[in-house]
Amino acid sequence: MTTGNINVSVENIFPLIKKFLYSDHEIFLRELISNATDATLKLKHLSNIGEAQVDYGDPMIEIKIDKENNKLHITDQGIGMTAEEVKKYINEVAFSGAEEFLEKYKDSAKDSGIIGHFGLGFYSAFMVADKVEIITKSFKDEPAAHWSCDGSPQYALEKADKKDRGTEIILHINEDSKEFLEDNKIAELLNKYNKFNAIPIKFGTRTETLPKPEDAKEDDPAPTKEVDNIINNTQPAWTKQPADLEDEDYKTFYRELYPMQFEEPLFNIHLNVDYPFNLTGILYFPKLSNDINLQKDKIQLYQNQVFVTDNVEGIVPEFLTMLKGVIDSPDIPLNVSRSYLQADGNVKKISSYITRKVADKLASLFNNNREDFEQKWNDIKIVIEYGMLSEEKFFDKAQKFALYPTVDGDYLTLEELKEKIKDNHTDKDGNTVVLYASNKDIQHSYIAEAKERGYEVLLLDSPIVSHLIQKLETSNEKFTFARVDADSLDNLIKKDEEKISRLSDEEKEKLNTVLEEVVPKEKYTVKLEALDSAASPFVITQPEFMRRMKEMSATGGGGMFGMGNMPEMYNLVVNTNHDLISQIVSTKTKAKQERLIKQSLDLARLSQGLLQGEELTNFIKRSYDMIK
Repeated sequence: MTTGNINVSVENIFPLIKKFLYSDHEIFLRELISNATDATLKLKHLSNIGEAQVDYGDPMIEIKIDKENNKLHITDQGIGMTAEEVKKYINEVAFSGAEEFLEKYKDSAKDSGIIGHFGLGFYSAFMVADKVEIITKSFKDEPAAHWSCDGSPQYALEKADKKDRGTEIILHINEDSKEFLEDNKIAELLNKYNKFNAIPIKFGTRTETLPKPEDAKEDDPAPTKEVDNIINNTQPAWTKQPADLEDEDYKTFYRELYPMQFEEPLFNIHLNVDYPFNLTGILYFPKLSNDINLQKDKIQLYQNQVFVTDNVEGIVPEFLTMLKGVIDSPDIPLNVSRSYLQADGNVKKISSYITRKVADKLASLFNNNREDFEQKWNDIKIVIEYGMLSEEKFFDKAQKFALYPTVDGDYLTLEELKEKIKDNHTDKDGNTVVLYASNKDIQHSYIAEAKERGYEVLLLDSPIVSHLIQKLETSNEKFTFARVDADSLDNLIKKDEEKISRLSDEEKEKLNTVLEEVVPKEKYTVKLEALDSAASPFVITQPEFMRRMKEMSATGGGGMFGMGNMPEMYNLVVNTNHDLISQIVSTKTKAKQERLIKQSLDLARLSQGLLQGEELTNFIKRSYDMIK
């Protein structure tokens, strides 16, 4: 029997602290199963290249709870260890056996799936156990070894009588961690971290119903048998080649990932790259609402089929964190708890690759079946628009497939839109003006007038539209957006001939005087304009710049301009060519003038959704009085 001290010298304790300062106790099970998986995959690799003359068979990892004795057992049928290897890999805490293995077999072990942190993760066991035992037998023809430690630097190492190849870890669970002796808790952790483990994991047994014998009576019970309860899918869809999968396979895997999600995904993107980094995965575009904050943390990050985190910020570009799916890469650097990502070169390359892959997939969908792409646009636009704002390379690619729907239900690319409106959507400075609405119902009267006069109106209703059009204007010279209610159409778009006002200068002055007395100065700037006689007599508009800045501040982009509490200010455009305005001017009694102005102003406010509460009540009462 050998006794000694575990080597935790100054030279190797710092990497330990830096990499494996665990904050979540439940992580111990993932680490020990990862080690068991490594040990099994090592044996498979050595067997494949002829260095291990063993029958690899169908190994599994078994988890057993001994509640009576407060023990948890994790057993594998992998490579095992000799006594010397136990000293080297377990007692020298900061030495990583898998890293040494990968270095030794770096050419042939490329795809062996070995995680690379054996010897370090093992010590997470002491977060939940007063004592830990290792009973292990190497695939080599050497005696088995029994190692034990009570969490102090002292250990014991002696021979064991284990006959079968592999390793058994026995945790003597401490008083504070008794929850890990409950079947439900262990099942929960296995489902969370090891649902797709590369090696089958057995946890208990289950009853399987067998077919009835031919001579069985109708009311005879069907025979049953106890079988191993394997809790994981060792070959999830992302580990296979896209050519080997059908659409239904992707949908089945989506349901496996999200059993409580009842809507089917719109489409998927299969990631598969082995240079200059290793990355596999499947991303799904679900139907998305306009609330970008409720959608995140649906992508699961794995390292060689072991769950790491669903906080993938840094690996996946932020605009794609609204997608769902899986990313698996052994090349992603993780901190000691494997839950936060370090910003190194590989991560940036992976993020760039995913952005490019998603853009290429969207372009392919657009080119191959535009009609289907248009039908899905409202469900995916928030991701694409967010990506256009946040990723310059994605913006460049998206110019070819990003769509701009009209209020009539047509979908145009930016180039198609430019071509369609170039002849009759120009302002006095020669800029092409794109009219858009954000709400078809609230802005209906403005849309109707624009349509009647032959103008195209887009329907842009996402929460980040103000940011997006700012970006589009910056990227396209002499190109500007104006919401359809931002000003009178005659001011927004240049007309061939200027309208002449019906009112004389004296009548305008008289009208201005009465308007100043009735219209609240703190809310409205009154503008007398000679518009088309068919246009409304009173039109409320909100200057495009002011309204856009206010919207941007509400979605996180305007705070830098100090506009978070901008007051509501509107223009009241009075059409001096309308019959009602002429009637107001010619009316003899001041009371009637004021009543006509109030009624007209309230009608304009009503069309903008600005009439509420007591003012709405007064308007309704006044309307009934006028009808009488």
